[in-house]
Amino acid sequence: MADNTAPGTLLDLLDGGSPSHPAIVVPDGPVVTYDSLRRQVRDLAVQLRGMGIERGDRVAIVLPSSIEVIISFLAVAAAGTAAPLNPAYKAAEFEFYIEDTKAKALITSDQVGEEARNVASDSMLDIRASVDQAGRVTLTGPTGGGQAGEVTPEPEDIALVLHTSGTTSRPKRVPLAHRNLAVSVGNVVDTYALSAKDVSLCVMPLFHIHGLVASTLSTFHSGGTLVVPPRFNPMGFWPIVEAHGATWFSAVPTMFNALLTRARGEKAQGAQNLRFIRSCSASLSPATLEQMESTFGVPVVEAYGMTEAAHQMASNALPPGERRPGSVGRGTGVKIGIMDEHGALQAPGTTGEVVISGPNVIKGYESNPEANASSFVEGWFRTGDQGVLDEDGVLTLQGRLKELINRSGEKISPVEIDEVLMQHPAVAEAVAFGVPSAAHGEEPVAAVVLKSEATERDLIAYCREKLAAFKVPRTIHIVDTIPRTATGKVQRRIVAEVITGSPSA
Repeated sequence: MADNTAPGTLLDLLDGGSPSHPAIVVPDGPVVTYDSLRRQVRDLAVQLRGMGIERGDRVAIVLPSSIEVIISFLAVAAAGTAAPLNPAYKAAEFEFYIEDTKAKALITSDQVGEEARNVASDSMLDIRASVDQAGRVTLTGPTGGGQAGEVTPEPEDIALVLHTSGTTSRPKRVPLAHRNLAVSVGNVVDTYALSAKDVSLCVMPLFHIHGLVASTLSTFHSGGTLVVPPRFNPMGFWPIVEAHGATWFSAVPTMFNALLTRARGEKAQGAQNLRFIRSCSASLSPATLEQMESTFGVPVVEAYGMTEAAHQMASNALPPGERRPGSVGRGTGVKIGIMDEHGALQAPGTTGEVVISGPNVIKGYESNPEANASSFVEGWFRTGDQGVLDEDGVLTLQGRLKELINRSGEKISPVEIDEVLMQHPAVAEAVAFGVPSAAHGEEPVAAVVLKSEATERDLIAYCREKLAAFKVPRTIHIVDTIPRTATGKVQRRIVAEVITGSPSA
């Protein structure tokens, strides 16, 4: 296994794999060995320099989950700075992100990215990616714009620029240096004891920090194998796990719910190969965790991550270590504290804002002094999440601070309501949020997706048995689906807007 103690660059992370060992496998498609991966990344980085991409230049990447997006990302991060974007964005979204990152070039393919190309400026370099049946990636674009030469990025160079999800404001630019990413990758490898024997099934999108760091870069650093299907498909999921001997995968609760619905309580063929299942990027209810473990017979570990920390900050431990349903475990190479609204650190057992510190955490948002002034306090980054640390350093999250429901001065965690509703045998998914109230300022309501018959009255009565009266949802909307972001996150403000027709308070 690679040495995880010495942070460096993304190119360094590729050095641990045995040359002939499979690095990337596409089901029913090409296989890329570590020798091929390293050569391709370095050759394409040199080619990008020849096209005019210099250190710090931003390159937008609009490609589907595939060999070409992984290799293009690594090559761009070595030569300049990668800015991967969701291929499902509409023209206005592409226009904002491309302009906001000041991208010098745009990498698409002949099949994907037409809307992005349509809004790109004439001065942007138009680069097309393709891959052959042997897994060799080709970049086609203008030549002679720069000077080719050996590419040697530095740990403090910005490798990746992503945007926050923008739940309450315009998305903020998050600049992640090679060192930030390398440290986070090392933490993931150490947390789950990843090795060359592991096979990771990547079902998270590769324009998001979760898929890039947890599934992809961590696998490469451990010398393991990454299996990359074109998309998450509950019907074809377990056959892929079995065929490729996957030993773990990282996903969001939305995907787990889809797998459980498909399984109908029966253990899936191929699950016996798994060492563990990792959950991150959205809150996992204890009820879903228990159902996953009882159905598939595999330990489920919940982790806590965010873009500003290059993904992972905390995690529950693998067996025989402790796993506490409802918590996100202890810090993983990251210092975690609880801070009050005045910036004072709090004693264990006190509820407050989760703050973090570590070499994987960014030093600041780009060109956003106002956000930096409020988010970075005496070496700590304020996450915007409310939580509590116990005496053992185990962190339990209670939701986003701006999503807390304030009913007549009583602060209600919507996560608490979610978890109670998820315990009802008829509920498949639940999301609570606040709505304006003339009498109380805000009132709690909820949206649920059912898996068997129940009425709104049934669900409210169930909540009354489990919750104090002021926490009981006044209305429960029974819906077919819960609105989510492209990465499976629930943004309660958006849920409120879609389901009630007005934003939450």
